[in-house]
Amino acid sequence: MFDVWHLLFYIPTAALVAATPGPNNLLCLTHGMQVGLLPTAISLLGRCAAFAVMVVLVALGLGTILETSEIAFTVVKWAGVAYLAYVGLRLCLSGETRETEAVPGLSAVGMMRREFLVAITNPKAMLIFTAFLPQFVIGHGNYAAQLMVLGAIYLAMEFLTACLYAVGGAGLRKLSLTCSNAVRVNRISGGMMLGAAALLATVRRG
Repeated sequence: MFDVWHLLFYIPTAALVAATPGPNNLLCLTHGMQVGLLPTAISLLGRCAAFAVMVVLVALGLGTILETSEIAFTVVKWAGVAYLAYVGLRLCLSGETRETEAVPGLSAVGMMRREFLVAITNPKAMLIFTAFLPQFVIGHGNYAAQLMVLGAIYLAMEFLTACLYAVGGAGLRKLSLTCSNAVRVNRISGGMMLGAAALLATVRRG
């Protein structure tokens, strides 16, 4: 289906796109600051699940709806903005926790759900799959099958690069997250999420 040189060009390009700062990578950094590396890495399964759904939709040709419909794009975009703002405000308003207690709302399932919802409501991510992946499809062969393979490779790159954000957040946690300044870190994290919401609000179709 693909030759070696084709994949050798695609893989680092996909890694570069995946590593670009965005709402999900910012969320990953925030989770790393709050709960550490391993729980954050596990939560990435939520993001991968959302992106897998997007890849399947694009392979079935349904991704063009978001790409061409202003109404669909607007609905998804503002749903994403609202959810990011909700997460950010919740973090900003959260109280101090003891060092032995978990950060409120950050169970493993809760973090996976956050990753999934932020990813699935991010129209920019869908546009990446509708505009980026098809550029690497070979003219001959099964179009949908090729997109599925390219999508699987992209998900692997997404997981690996996101783990780097988790490592960074975990490193910041060791430096600053103690009982005395937990509220400050929560507010910084919440401010970062509100900033991500503001950036997402500026995204335009195309």
